[in-house]
Amino acid sequence: MNKILVNSLIGLLFVTQLQAQKKTLSFAQAWGQEASITKPINQFSGWADNNHYIERDIGDGKLYQVHVKTGQRTPYTAPIKSDTEVFVKDKDIYIRYGNDEARRLTQSPDEEEKNPTLSPDGRYVAFTRNNDLYSVKVENGSEVRYTSDGTDVIYNGWSSWVYYEEILGRPTNYRAFWWSPDSKQLAFMRFDDTQVPMFPIYVSKGQHGYLEETRYPKAGDPNPEVKVGFVKVEGSPVVWADFNEKVDQYFGEPYWSFDSQSIMVQWMNRDQTNLKFYSVNPTDGNKSEIYDEEQPTWINLDHSERITYLADNKHYILKSDRTGWAHYYLYTLDGKLVNPLTFGNWQVTALELIDEKNKVVYFTARKENSATVDLYRVDYTGKRLKRLTFGDYTHQVKVSPDGKHFITNYSNVSTPNKVALVDNKGKLIKELADSKGSHFNDYNIGKTDYFTVRSEDGKFELPIIMTYPVDFDETETYPVIMSIYGGPDAGTVRNTWKGTSNQYWAKEGVIQVTCDHRASGHFGKQGVAWMHRNLGKWEMTDYITIAKWLKAKPWVAEDKLLITGHSYGGYMTCLALTKGADYFDYGIAGAPVTSWELYDTHYTERWMDTPQDNSQGYQAGSILTYVDKYKGGLRIMHGDIDDNVHMQNTMQLVDALTDRDIPFELMIYPGSRHGFARSKSAYDFKERVRFYYQYLLEKPVPEDFK
Repeated sequence: MNKILVNSLIGLLFVTQLQAQKKTLSFAQAWGQEASITKPINQFSGWADNNHYIERDIGDGKLYQVHVKTGQRTPYTAPIKSDTEVFVKDKDIYIRYGNDEARRLTQSPDEEEKNPTLSPDGRYVAFTRNNDLYSVKVENGSEVRYTSDGTDVIYNGWSSWVYYEEILGRPTNYRAFWWSPDSKQLAFMRFDDTQVPMFPIYVSKGQHGYLEETRYPKAGDPNPEVKVGFVKVEGSPVVWADFNEKVDQYFGEPYWSFDSQSIMVQWMNRDQTNLKFYSVNPTDGNKSEIYDEEQPTWINLDHSERITYLADNKHYILKSDRTGWAHYYLYTLDGKLVNPLTFGNWQVTALELIDEKNKVVYFTARKENSATVDLYRVDYTGKRLKRLTFGDYTHQVKVSPDGKHFITNYSNVSTPNKVALVDNKGKLIKELADSKGSHFNDYNIGKTDYFTVRSEDGKFELPIIMTYPVDFDETETYPVIMSIYGGPDAGTVRNTWKGTSNQYWAKEGVIQVTCDHRASGHFGKQGVAWMHRNLGKWEMTDYITIAKWLKAKPWVAEDKLLITGHSYGGYMTCLALTKGADYFDYGIAGAPVTSWELYDTHYTERWMDTPQDNSQGYQAGSILTYVDKYKGGLRIMHGDIDDNVHMQNTMQLVDALTDRDIPFELMIYPGSRHGFARSKSAYDFKERVRFYYQYLLEKPVPEDFK
């Protein structure tokens, strides 16, 4: 026998014997209920001051501050950000100072106050009541009413739904008013939803049920008319900013100037191709343009980190993807560009610290690899860019207040989370924690890899993370679970440690894949722009490329490729089982958009323009267009009171499928919105497990799940 062959067989036998000697993760270990290949580590939440980082000990649960040089560890008590708490109880506003007894400020138990917000000087609390804007004086409880035209379609200081969901953001809880820094004025938005169509959501509780009625503008519908107003804290006629509310337009979150003398208002046209910043005088409403950006596709109207003002009260840092990649720019307050801070074919992610004394900016970016995140520093001039983190890892960092040190929690697909202390030159000072268990190598686990597959047109390297089955054997065949999201600039492939839950399915002999397409954000705005006017096209093209790559492997089962996702991922899953049905065999889709004219204006039109302007694109992107191509096995889930992706989407798909006598699975979760209620989520998990065992593994569900 050939000597090389003999040696290979001996080596294979040796490896097999080693694997046989290793332990197999138990059910509890795989699902993280018991420690195994990893262990809990202390938490490092930030900095007490320039020289002490904060550590929470998992042993006693207490906080400690640790000196960066000596390592001395002393008890730490977090400072109270404010000893004043303002809250709503029994529909009235209360205020509490420290541990004192709460004091009631309003006396209207029949009408609920919303979003009570303390003025910077602590003397007033602004709020909305019945869609009008008020404040109450803390000292004596006297109220000032600023507006009086609030109705079921006129909202003062309270967001219209599309602004809450897409522009100002859910964390605002519909609040649309802002105190000036000197506490002497309030800016607010007034929304008129008169022309916005009402969407009814039927709630099935009780004997008769009831309707939730929301003014929800679907693609192509009229948007709310919006005005930006200003009032004096003591009460005054409203001064309206000099915009015409009849124009089809959007307004982003406004920013007060440091001296309260002006406010910067973000304006965008309905097509979302032109972004302008206006400096508005709150005393007369006059405006002056200080920034103008246009793009041929769209501009994102961010509600976070678009603008960061510097403490010198002379500059701000702007984040923009106008070059095709997201970068930072230094501007003067009057809108003059000083210089770019970053540039190149890579993406910044977040500002971590601005060291104004030394004129240095610390930020994270996806520069070395689009699937990893690193910390960098750069001078105000845009020069002396330096990477401060290390290795092929994704880093989550906490920078000290003076910028001289940072803590990083880092990992990749094969390295469990570790924590290190590093200085601002990138020198590793000390490893602080390692979640890799001492018995890591005693267990036989499925290997996880990060790699890329070239797109069909050769223009992109599509990122993939794959977990192989335990004891993977290329002579065997395995089913595949492909988990996706698929939305624009919303990739899910990150080179980080994935925990142990994927090891359960690896032990069961399932290949697990997470993958992203060309418009997922890995390739900047110039990659995302491929989606313009044709949602569904390039995502499906690239996912099919990956599916074809998988099925070309002899170790992938020909008829057991399952794709799954929620929301946009639900849309892609349904599209895969219709338009892409020749390449995908099964799908589990949560809360899918099934036709884009059923979703809201601001999100949909950003990518697609209106149905009136792009009827062909809307038809090509609709699942309903491809229902005749459906084959395989699809399971659809939806919450019956989903106020984001309405259940109407699923109902229209169900109608089309049943009209064609096509079998599929459907689960409606009563009382659930876009995210399923907790009790429903537990049931949904078990049903997902059942689906995997029934169709991919073709064996009964183990007792552990019952």
